[in-house]
Amino acid sequence: MLILNKTAGVLKPSKRKVYGFLRSFNFHPGTLFLHKIVLGIETSCDDTAAAVVDETGNVLGEAIHSQTEVHLKTGGIIPPVAQQLHRENIQRIVQEALSASSISPSDLSAIATTIKPGLALSLGVGLSFSLQLVGQLKKPFIPIHHMEAHALTIRLTNKVEFPFLVLLISGGHCLLALVQGVSDFLLLGKSLDIAPGDMLDKVARRLSLIKHPECSTMSGGKAIEHLAKQGNRFHFDITPPLQRAKNCDFSFTGLQHLINKIIIQKEKEEGIEQGQILSSAADIAAAVQHTTACHIVKRTHRAILFCKQRDLLPQNNAVLVASGGVASNFYIRRALEILTNATQCTLLCPPPRLCTDNGIMIA
Repeated sequence: MLILNKTAGVLKPSKRKVYGFLRSFNFHPGTLFLHKIVLGIETSCDDTAAAVVDETGNVLGEAIHSQTEVHLKTGGIIPPVAQQLHRENIQRIVQEALSASSISPSDLSAIATTIKPGLALSLGVGLSFSLQLVGQLKKPFIPIHHMEAHALTIRLTNKVEFPFLVLLISGGHCLLALVQGVSDFLLLGKSLDIAPGDMLDKVARRLSLIKHPECSTMSGGKAIEHLAKQGNRFHFDITPPLQRAKNCDFSFTGLQHLINKIIIQKEKEEGIEQGQILSSAADIAAAVQHTTACHIVKRTHRAILFCKQRDLLPQNNAVLVASGGVASNFYIRRALEILTNATQCTLLCPPPRLCTDNGIMIA
């Protein structure tokens, strides 16, 4: 099987060469191949992923390497570390995806790769590897916008017609958009500061949940969700952000600071130092998860009302798609279900494994 012999990252094309290369490879759907098979490569953050998908949406092969365990030990994603791990694993992951698909690289119709947004160092590994592979195989290159891929993933698993509303919530992104076509998006709202997943991770680190016996192998967001099941979400009175803002934007920094103040106060009350587990950790986790869900639902409700008032969405059976890593949080998903039931909409979510970063959505 034909594959690169050099590890991605060894060759470092200049920006001028990269941009020139991107401009020179244009992919025209429906004109190049009778049966299209695409290799998708994803390295925007901390997952090295690849998949082979055909034009009918069949996943022929996939592979993924998660860096979660490494970043848990460092307390967060360190870009140079993520970059090195991508370099060490990308060739193996692409090879595994191709092997699982039983497709020869020479039979690929094109190679699609995430080029933005994301961590620059991580994106660079995937792009560098892809450009080498494209040059070797003489195949068309398709640059992919990471958030557009998340938004359209639902069409792989469900029959969804345009237009529909999409809520993308993850560790690095938070936005609401009206999807009017494959490359036609109307941005309705976005986070004014950090993403919800980032906020939940930071709260989990401040609570030292990695030291909790039930959460030691979980990411921050997963640890919060797990511990929240044991807590009382009303133990702390927390007002969701942007209550009076007449738009669809989000904000999570203020909520994070408020939770930090609560943690500091509880540490004083319990006479413990930072780094020790609070007896009220489950209540704090439940409160922050509930407030996050309320905030997300409130802003999404405004977007639904806006779109319906302007006939941008049908009055009945409009579709809301929730995707991204935070959309796999079942408490937040249930809150969104309550909203869509109340507004005569339908909530659709990709399977949890397709909510997080993956090569399938890129392909």
